[in-house]
Amino acid sequence: MKHRLIKIAPDLVTLVLANLLIVWYWFEASKKFEFVNPAILWGLLIVPFIGIWLIYKKFREHPTVKLSSFGFIPTPNFPFARVMYALSSGFILVSIGLFIIVLARPQTSSSWENISTEGIDIVISMDISASMLAKDFDPNRLEASKEVAKSFIAERPNDRVGLVVYEGEAFTQCPLTSDHRVLIDLLGDVKTGMVEGGTAIGSGLATAVNRLKDSDAKSKVIILLTDGVNNSGNIPPITAAEIASEFGIRVYTIGVGSQGRAMSPVAMAPNGQYRYDLVEVKIDEKVLQKIADLTDGKYFRATDNHSLAEIYQDIDKLEKTKIEVTQHSKKLDRFSSLALIAFGLLIGYYLIQAFVLRFTP
Repeated sequence: MKHRLIKIAPDLVTLVLANLLIVWYWFEASKKFEFVNPAILWGLLIVPFIGIWLIYKKFREHPTVKLSSFGFIPTPNFPFARVMYALSSGFILVSIGLFIIVLARPQTSSSWENISTEGIDIVISMDISASMLAKDFDPNRLEASKEVAKSFIAERPNDRVGLVVYEGEAFTQCPLTSDHRVLIDLLGDVKTGMVEGGTAIGSGLATAVNRLKDSDAKSKVIILLTDGVNNSGNIPPITAAEIASEFGIRVYTIGVGSQGRAMSPVAMAPNGQYRYDLVEVKIDEKVLQKIADLTDGKYFRATDNHSLAEIYQDIDKLEKTKIEVTQHSKKLDRFSSLALIAFGLLIGYYLIQAFVLRFTP
């Protein structure tokens, strides 16, 4: 009896270790994954019974007929066959346990998460008339306005933003979009002379309103930027502002230009370049203030690059509309590597049975 107990001792150790390994993996997997067929995991209960059956089978083994054979061969001190049998038993037990977990189909947890983020619809309506080439900004008003607008767009990843440009006429350079890379590229292409000359503030505002009027966003905003006085177009700026108010659109107006005089283009030279001279800066601040008041917005005056950047930062702070966004993480199966390990252990079991135990006395 004592001899038989010694004989199965490695199997007992293997049984305990194999089951502890399976329980540990199941515990860790349940924290990281969810199972498509969790009821199958009850099958893990059969693993220890299979191990007990293997040990019982080994315990009951005894020769029925004694034949003289290898008695003259010294028995090695190290019980190689016992250990290899126990190892193969461990392989088959762990393999069965892993296959049961594979059948339960572990997946990455699919979690719905409601997060609060900021998102509104914004249209930037930018004056691109020749006076925007004045050099009181670095390198000029237009390029400074474009660069600051790019930074503003980049800081509003959750917003849809559109772009309207105007001189004597207005047109949409980019409709409302969440693809800010495309918008920034189109903004970079903006230059003076794209349409008929002049400053049609009312048309620029009305075109922006037209882009926002059908929006279902809770907050709709226009940033109207100009450096002059309305002198073109068929729509008065105040009329456009009243229309914006009817559609619940808030307008932030920005007057661009230093105080006093600035180096501004006054004529086109024969070589196609503008000729510059000191010109009095004239911005219709009363109209811009009125537009802002009618639409519950705000008027700002930018006299240099720094103050223009601060204005956009102020608008960014003022326009923070909270919306709920639901995020869903995609389910991904996570049993392929587990199945490979189980197959590997199964192959290891058969290799030991076929090539080690069969030829070991």
